[in-house]
Amino acid sequence: MSEAVSTLDGWWSLHLLYNVDWTALRLLDEAEQDALISELQAFLDKQQAVQDEKNGSYAFYNITGQKADLLLWLLRPTVDELNALELEFNKLQISEFLMPSYSYVSVVEMSSYLAKDSDEDPYENPYVKSRLYPDLPKSQYICFYPMDKKRDGDDNWYMLPMEERQKLMRDHGMIGRSYAGKIKQYITGSQGLDKYEWGVTLLSDDMLEFKKIIYEMRFDETSARYGVFGDFYVGVHIPNDQLDLLFK
Repeated sequence: MSEAVSTLDGWWSLHLLYNVDWTALRLLDEAEQDALISELQAFLDKQQAVQDEKNGSYAFYNITGQKADLLLWLLRPTVDELNALELEFNKLQISEFLMPSYSYVSVVEMSSYLAKDSDEDPYENPYVKSRLYPDLPKSQYICFYPMDKKRDGDDNWYMLPMEERQKLMRDHGMIGRSYAGKIKQYITGSQGLDKYEWGVTLLSDDMLEFKKIIYEMRFDETSARYGVFGDFYVGVHIPNDQLDLLFK
């Protein structure tokens, strides 16, 4: 049996994607639309207050293309809090005009592939804490996709020796580091929680950087040989005080 890698786990993560019933929404009069938007803004402002207090984080984006219209990403210390937040969101007036298109349950994680031996508690390391409990920037663009590692015959990631996986992940990580300052990357683990094994969320002020990093990583053996990817969702940030530009 090949050695399993340990992980450091942080905040619980929930990606919620919806399509909007634009036809029904347009039937509302202006006062009804304003009330709906005000209630949604209050909900999002509350999420911002939680983020300001370092007790969680969130992101809200308008998805480009027809796979979805909206992406709400929520991070909290416990899955119970996420569950309660989802219920709260479902009780908003806007939910009457939203059709769920996709969701993803996971937990922010860091693997120990590249960790160095140390007696230090990793959860007290400032860098590790910033990765496990992130303060999500309100970047202009988002890219989210789920992924697996392949388990086909000779191309079985989970049968590789630990040393080989460490080398492959080190090479893979070097590509990611070359995009520092251009892209913020967040890895969430979902083994036993959702269909895929990881979710990857990228934030940037230049959407073209998503294309560049994904294309470059296709030539890395970790992705080229062992990567299996789901759908990609990209979108544009919606500031809390500009919701009327989206819904009216």
